[in-house]
Amino acid sequence: MKACTVTLGGTRVARAAALLIVLLAAGAAGAQLTIDLEGGMVSSLYNDVRIPGDEGTLFSLTDDIETDAGAFYRVRVAYTFGDRHTVSGLYAPLTLTASGTAPADLDYNGDLFTEGSDLEGTYTFNSYRLTYRYEFTPTGRWSYGLGFTGKIRDAAIKVESDGLTSEKTNVGFVPLLNFRVRYDATDRLAVSLEGDALAAPQGRAEDVMLAVHYDLTDTAELRVGYRFVEGGADNDEVYNFTFLNYALMGVTLRF
Repeated sequence: MKACTVTLGGTRVARAAALLIVLLAAGAAGAQLTIDLEGGMVSSLYNDVRIPGDEGTLFSLTDDIETDAGAFYRVRVAYTFGDRHTVSGLYAPLTLTASGTAPADLDYNGDLFTEGSDLEGTYTFNSYRLTYRYEFTPTGRWSYGLGFTGKIRDAAIKVESDGLTSEKTNVGFVPLLNFRVRYDATDRLAVSLEGDALAAPQGRAEDVMLAVHYDLTDTAELRVGYRFVEGGADNDEVYNFTFLNYALMGVTLRF
């Protein structure tokens, strides 16, 4: 049994983000607080893994074994001040499970899972983000925003079989660009495209949502839409690239 662990206070990051938003709220006149709740179903299009990245066996959590669709939720607290500046903190946990039979001998994280053995896999990808976005002057019914996001990635991939458990965990910081484009078709109905994304030689990450919004009241907005999360890393320690599909429903409450 082997496990590689890295410890970082993800909850402390979330608390710091919340504190920053509270401080901005206290100091900004005419600002607006919003709480956004999102949930739905998530499925994996692909999830390719090799650990260690330069020596392990390449296998798929979706093709070699099967990953079940699962429920998800996200919580975002945001504060807009000066009409143009938005700071937000996001908590987005995610765990998916997989099962199947090893198609060949599998060298994972220094442990050997033999061909034909029953496998159970657990893919965890928890995300904590702090975002600043600047909202540009609207052009007619179009509005635009651009900013940056600091993301803490708290990830783990665990493989189990017949009493043998091997888990690789990874916690790290990821800088991303943030963007938002919104078209207000009517006073109550709108369409938006928004997300965080960035690519670099060592890996990439994209989290993009396309949604339709409808104002239920002056203080509550409902949305339905589609989100995808894609990306991964390729280095000596870890090779993992994943594509996740989300069918979502959310509500934004304005205060």
